[in-house]
Amino acid sequence: MESYQFLLVLAIILLSTKVLGLLSERVHMPQVVGALLAGVILGPSVLGMVTETDFLMKVSEIGVIVLMFTAGLDTDIKELKKTGFASFVIAVIGVVVPLACGFGCYMAFFSDTADPANVLKATFIGVVLTATSVSITVETLREMGKLRGKVGTAILGAAVIDDILGLIVLTVISGFADPSVNPASVFIRILLFFVFIAIVGFGAYQVFKKMDKAWGEKRRVAIVGLVFCLILAYISEVVFGIADITGAYFAGLILCNIMRTREYIAKKMTVISYMFFSPLFFASIGIKTVVTGMTGTLVVFSLILLAVAILSKIIGCGLGAKVCGFNMHESVSVGIGMISRGEVALIVAQKGAQAGLISESLFPAIVVVVIVTTLITPILLKIAMKKDPTPPPAQGQQTA
Repeated sequence: MESYQFLLVLAIILLSTKVLGLLSERVHMPQVVGALLAGVILGPSVLGMVTETDFLMKVSEIGVIVLMFTAGLDTDIKELKKTGFASFVIAVIGVVVPLACGFGCYMAFFSDTADPANVLKATFIGVVLTATSVSITVETLREMGKLRGKVGTAILGAAVIDDILGLIVLTVISGFADPSVNPASVFIRILLFFVFIAIVGFGAYQVFKKMDKAWGEKRRVAIVGLVFCLILAYISEVVFGIADITGAYFAGLILCNIMRTREYIAKKMTVISYMFFSPLFFASIGIKTVVTGMTGTLVVFSLILLAVAILSKIIGCGLGAKVCGFNMHESVSVGIGMISRGEVALIVAQKGAQAGLISESLFPAIVVVVIVTTLITPILLKIAMKKDPTPPPAQGQQTA
């Protein structure tokens, strides 16, 4: 007899993630924190009501693809061009420093010369720390009227470049995870992938521009947009051996400048993501997290990894800002604004687990980093920006 247990599981997950998400929002935290906690509570660590299944894995994979597609759609290319060189320098140093620190932290605790993949595992922990999720930073700056200021613009631009660099590093490391793969072929595949994206992107952009004029805001536009995302995600993974989320992100990036189409597709994607896929993805991360078996070594590693995650972004991004002519206060503010890891780190960690580079025992440490950095970023940013000696922008600029 066919089991319908999955319907009850879905109902429990969706309700619990919403309730805890609303509670998180009441204490001025993003709902993703509540969704993570819901997964931990429902999973084997606490109540043991829900376990990871093939169905849940596949649905959560669609969830992360939709999330990255939406992130690409929400990218502001004009804002990215405006900050230009400064954002690029901040992003590069803000990726290199956490990558090196995460690598060193793992090697200090779990160095195993007998494991041929040990260096890759250490590197992947560094890749997780390179991630940046600035949604909560953006909201904090908006409340303070400083989103369009020098610091806010630099953070937004650097975050976009940071995500792209992180995806490239993720792709390279994932390619090396298979011992049968020739390193040269990995770089060739990446190069071919970007050539493919450039060609397809140009063609798709022209097609969607014509669709924008002919169809406007019709449901078929959103359906074609989602189809485009899924096809690019499939081709990325199957043809080029590159993470499907990379293809999904670039699908959104290709469409982000077609304003009416972008806004309509983003609105529809937000609905299906918010209603179904995103809660399941974040809950699945929590369900996968087993905290009951954490040893003393893992607890210490979690605390040190958290400290490294915070300091490496402040130092790395702050140094990049200082090099580009920001004063000390602005540089520290930029570094603090890039601390939050959020859903981006969870996405990268999930890919690492699928590639066999992050063990289940390390997931609690990563979840701790995600939750705490998300919690402290708005607090530290408000403290730093309140002490900003520069005057706030004019009222007209705030309204804009």
